[in-house]
Amino acid sequence: MVFSTLPFVYGFFPVVFLLYFAWKDRVWRNAVLLVASLVFYAWGEPRLLILMLLATLAAYVGGLLIERWRDEPKRKKAVFIVTVVLLTANLFVFKYLDFVLDNLGLLLGGRPDLPAITLPIGISFYTFQILSYVIDLYRGKVEVQRNFFYLALYVSFFPQLIAGPIVRYQTVEDEIRVRHESLDDVAAGMRRFIQGLAKKVIMANGAAALAETVYAGDPALYGTAMYWAAAVAYSMQIYFDFSGYSDMAIGLGRVFGFHFLENFDHPYVSVSITDFWRRWHISLSTWFRDYVYIPLGGNRVDRGRWVVNILIVWGLTGFWHGAQWNFLLWGLYYAVLLLVEKLWLHKLLDKLPKFVGWLYAMFFVVVGWVLFDLTDLSQLMAALGQMFCFRPTDWVGMAAADMSVLYGLFFIPLGLVWMLPMPRRLRMGDPEKPGMLVLDDLLHLVLAGVCVIVIVSSKYDPFIYFRF
Repeated sequence: MVFSTLPFVYGFFPVVFLLYFAWKDRVWRNAVLLVASLVFYAWGEPRLLILMLLATLAAYVGGLLIERWRDEPKRKKAVFIVTVVLLTANLFVFKYLDFVLDNLGLLLGGRPDLPAITLPIGISFYTFQILSYVIDLYRGKVEVQRNFFYLALYVSFFPQLIAGPIVRYQTVEDEIRVRHESLDDVAAGMRRFIQGLAKKVIMANGAAALAETVYAGDPALYGTAMYWAAAVAYSMQIYFDFSGYSDMAIGLGRVFGFHFLENFDHPYVSVSITDFWRRWHISLSTWFRDYVYIPLGGNRVDRGRWVVNILIVWGLTGFWHGAQWNFLLWGLYYAVLLLVEKLWLHKLLDKLPKFVGWLYAMFFVVVGWVLFDLTDLSQLMAALGQMFCFRPTDWVGMAAADMSVLYGLFFIPLGLVWMLPMPRRLRMGDPEKPGMLVLDDLLHLVLAGVCVIVIVSSKYDPFIYFRF
């Protein structure tokens, strides 16, 4: 189940909301959220629900043993290593084993005849959340969670379960036990949810049609201009898709009294690649920084080791997104850009006008999304070739073949406006004035109505991060 569907909007969420606020006791409210979250996950693939619960159980038992042996460093470290290996091995088997076997098969002339492995929904997100709990517990940054059901709620909480943001246990450690819901939080949460829903069903889905049509069509028909338009459209799609989902997750969390950290900070106004990765998927980039980059030594090592650290972190960042070679290329692409920027370009970028820095950053970001989007390497090379060989576009033939491409072009300028900081909140004027608050709420209700109309009228609802 995803948020941008009628069963969720008109069924699941209202039922959970009513059941939750029907209780005043914190234990029962948490029980409602836990059961609802398990149902939410099982809706998509009930057989793999047990996998998530077993991973949670491994972290729970490992956490108890780490706490028990906190004054015995060798035992504590052994338990920590075993727990981390179990969790990462689980992720490897279900997400990467097929990829490894396929590539070994190409090298050796055949692969073992094993059944295909189903990729569990959201396994990368919930595994990283569980690992954050285990690592921070080992480091002494959080208290052990002795209530298995509370730990299970943290892992499975439905707003962020499928596609993040990656919520660290530190962020919600206290709110699992003690939090204060209010009418203001419910209202603010619903406004945020509506804004995220609009990003997803209006902007992301609208831009998606353009990119998919061009990449699936005749290259001679579309030419260089439309391949660049497709790359920009996909850049819009992935931003509004993922940031929209993050907005919905943050909004839903706030409705139930949880305060998640922001996951996006207007990344398409970045003036460098470094700036972009401070603003894009913040929960993932900070996770790799704190749990991989810094333990490797970060930038406190000699230059050669530091370069290796950057390559390792960004190679892993790419592969985190999927078991395909294009994701590794995408990660290493950013590793090279960041190295060049940190070693040589940063001083020049600081002196240049911000608009020039923005053009530079957006050029490489848009090209990077082509690497990310096209998993077929031959199609990827062909698309890049079209973008940089300056072939003419057959506008008449393109319009005759599929008018939806021209319709999709409308979403590019609309997206350029929507991605700017100013429209982030839909409040009009001074929010302290009651009249403005009423107008603000009316605008959100209208926006919600438009979203429902779009959902009802369209069966096209791709979701990029659904199986990451």
